[in-house]
Amino acid sequence: MVPIGERALLWCEKYLHEVRPQFDLTGHDPAFFLTSLGEAFTPNRMTQLVRGHINAAEIGKSGSCHLFRHSCATLMLENGADIRYIQQLLGHAKLDTTQIYTQVSIRQLKQIHTLTHPAKMGAEAQGEDVVEAETSPMYDGGN
Repeated sequence: MVPIGERALLWCEKYLHEVRPQFDLTGHDPAFFLTSLGEAFTPNRMTQLVRGHINAAEIGKSGSCHLFRHSCATLMLENGADIRYIQQLLGHAKLDTTQIYTQVSIRQLKQIHTLTHPAKMGAEAQGEDVVEAETSPMYDGGN
């Protein structure tokens, strides 16, 4: 079973009906993805294609399909998905494996801290200016 969004499903259907028939030289190859030679993708072919597109995009990251997998899981978690659903999506047998995605980014941590810290709430209520922790002379970098 492959979870797929409605938009992605529409693109898959478009490929299946409009593009794939041009590659299926025998007319009955059961593979979903076919090369321009009419052969089923090898297990590593999608990774090779994705890696090529990531490198061409010059985004400063290397990777392949796993980069998308990791990004999807991280963004779902940051947007409130329960980690058990992410575990099922990724097919992890143990929750421990999925918990690597619970590492909150420093950007998100700073944002949440700025928005919700009790000192800020108290200072705003009293009309005081709020000083960011890292600019305070008392801040020791979290040590």
